Amino acid sequence: MTTQPVIETERLILRPLTLEDAPAVQRMSSSVEIAKTTRRIPHPYEDGMAECWINTHSQAWSSREAVSYGIVVRESGALCGAVSVRLCMEDNRGELGYWIGEEHWNRGYATEAAAQVLDFCFGHLNLNRVSAEYMKHNPASARVLEKCGMKHEGMLRQHYLKWGRYVDAGVFGLLAEEWRQSRARDEQP
Repeated sequence: MTTQPVIETERLILRPLTLEDAPAVQRMSSSVEIAKTTRRIPHPYEDGMAECWINTHSQAWSSREAVSYGIVVRESGALCGAVSVRLCMEDNRGELGYWIGEEHWNRGYATEAAAQVLDFCFGHLNLNRVSAEYMKHNPASARVLEKCGMKHEGMLRQHYLKWGRYVDAGVFGLLAEEWRQSRARDEQP
């Protein structure tokens, strides 16, 4: 699979981001509310950061270091966030991450997108494990991971240094075997 596939759900289209998406990424990522609940989004989110970030995606996919998608609302065509998996093909695993712009919160988009990306990771990339971390002060992210069928594996105390404060991180994981079992249950009449 050389070209990164587009993934479609009932309400969303997950597609590679382009430089045309940079203004929307810049606007949404500039929110302090987004930055304080994510590990890698800085605040302030300066001009040019979106373009630099988007420009890394094609090479990361080609080298199987990561797969990143823009989350687009099918009905409106609006970009509402991003979902990605940092890949470690040597260990056959990945680390899921996502963010949704504030104006799109509480609509289930993160759960819908993350679940489809998990399906892609296990069904097409043949990963054995996908993990995800969330900051303890962001319980909404933990709920997303639970809804996707991931299992809570523990809490890493003072795992991140975010804005001068140590922050605990919760860890979730899902194994390919668990994903297959869940899919089989879902397909039963």
